[in-house]
Amino acid sequence: MPLSPDRTSGIVALLLATAGPALACDLCAIYRAADARGEYSTGWTVTVAEQFTRLGTEQFNGTEFHRANGDWLDRSMTHVVAGWNFAEHFGVSANLPLVHLRYRFAELRDGVNPVVRDGSDFGLGDLALVGRWQILERSDMEWGTTVNLLGGIKLPTGASGRLDELEQSIDRYEAIVGPGHQHDALGNIVSGVHVHDITRGSGSVDGIVGIAGTLRWQRVFLNLQGQYYLRSEGAGDYQFANELILSGGPGAFLWLEKHYTVSLQLAGTYDTRGADRFRGRESVHTGATVAYLGPQVGFTWKSRLSILAGADLPALATARGFQNVPDFRLNTTVTWAF
Repeated sequence: MPLSPDRTSGIVALLLATAGPALACDLCAIYRAADARGEYSTGWTVTVAEQFTRLGTEQFNGTEFHRANGDWLDRSMTHVVAGWNFAEHFGVSANLPLVHLRYRFAELRDGVNPVVRDGSDFGLGDLALVGRWQILERSDMEWGTTVNLLGGIKLPTGASGRLDELEQSIDRYEAIVGPGHQHDALGNIVSGVHVHDITRGSGSVDGIVGIAGTLRWQRVFLNLQGQYYLRSEGAGDYQFANELILSGGPGAFLWLEKHYTVSLQLAGTYDTRGADRFRGRESVHTGATVAYLGPQVGFTWKSRLSILAGADLPALATARGFQNVPDFRLNTTVTWAF
């Protein structure tokens, strides 16, 4: 499935709250770090978040296998997010992704004969508008906690012509095999990378709900985020499955100065989605569950600049039918508060 609809999850990740230590000077440093991410202060923030995912491991019904010259897909998502906190407890953001895809896979364009597609694509993805409401914020010299609720909508601004291509390919296949034939909703699948994986947009209007919270004690913190995506039918009569993403983990501040902070976190992500539908029929070659684990380093300067960088490795990756699953994922986020 495309990253353009589901990587609006980066919006929630950008709302990470952090921890405060016992000393007054350290506490001020932590508040500056939070301000640099636009968590406490009012005003504007601009964020650029990059995520690169390599999908080069082929699976069939959850079992990994290897082929010479196997199919692969590289996804690079650059999220440009403009946020406005019109009060300490309320804010809105607009997330516009730029999608860069490189791929090699086989497909049945005429419904019968496999053709290798080797290429790339670049352009706008689907725009997401998200609101934030901070329902809890408590902090003193020793401990603190924050909880934010999030809700929004994804709009079909990304190109979705690939889904129209997929619809035409399925129609050609069904014209050959005839009505009533027992086959998958997406036709005859000959690759772990599918045409719907290389679309930049879904053509649908989708809902986004989420929650983000942090608990901290002195220099140690734990942050958790949950996001759920409600999909509707879009271009080419195609409907991506609903998706649940849980992420977060423990961390600590390694360096605290008046104007600078450095933190290290063990970050985990659990991402699961069901089966996609074509004209109301489920495909057995869609749906997957992936759990990532990896380090994340954070840096802040005054109340202006925040930088996060991390690497994720799949601790668990299982997919239904014939699909490619991730080998690794790299993330970088830069936020400037005005």
